Amino acid sequence: MNGPLPPADPPRAPDPWVALRRHTPARIALGRSGDSLPTDELLRFAAAHARARDAVHVPLDVDALCAALAGAGWAPLRVASQAPTREDYLRRPDRGRRLRPEDLQALRDAATGPVDLAVVLGDGLSALATAQHALPVLQALRDALAPAGLRWAPPVVATQARVALGDEIGAALQARLVLVLLGERPGLSAADSLGAYLTHAPRVGRTDAERNCVSNIRPEGLAPAAAAQRLAWLVQHALRRGLTGVGLKDLSAIEQLPP
Repeated sequence: MNGPLPPADPPRAPDPWVALRRHTPARIALGRSGDSLPTDELLRFAAAHARARDAVHVPLDVDALCAALAGAGWAPLRVASQAPTREDYLRRPDRGRRLRPEDLQALRDAATGPVDLAVVLGDGLSALATAQHALPVLQALRDALAPAGLRWAPPVVATQARVALGDEIGAALQARLVLVLLGERPGLSAADSLGAYLTHAPRVGRTDAERNCVSNIRPEGLAPAAAAQRLAWLVQHALRRGLTGVGLKDLSAIEQLPP
């Protein structure tokens, strides 16, 4: 090839976002290779996307979770929603909000009278989150609430579960409050976030405005022990005031847990 070589590209200015990468797992300051991303960042993106998809579709190991609960001194109950398959669960959210009739009757038969708190451990959109973080949250919550002397229902492990499934479960167990620990929708920076949803006087038809939510529970987000402290505060104030949702503001960070 004859003739002069084309001029070299001018040096790129340093990315001003690079210094911020240590503060967040968000995809910022990834660099560029021509008009695209560097190969290593493209591969990291593909791996994160694959983990998110796996988190949605991998089923909850109910036997293992129930065995872990039993080993920690709980006597769990098992239920399933009216969504018969994962595909149906994803396409029909309404079916994930209602119990199978036989499971509803089983819970009613298992109820031993009014209780203060029922806890549901549901797979949601990330069974990985439930499998890894739900029991540590439940254990820490039991310790935090021990001085209050609450009456607990047996924990319920629910599959193909949406948040509102807890309303029917809490009502069947005659609970004043229901707490649903549920795998959150996976993101590209976290596939194992657990959400906690607290509802007073649960019954079918409750709205999301009537719940309090504590989200992003995972070691790299809100640690399970810290989440349990916040939930313990919410549980006690919900019982005292007889409400949850927009009427109950989370002041646990500035107010000490009452003795």
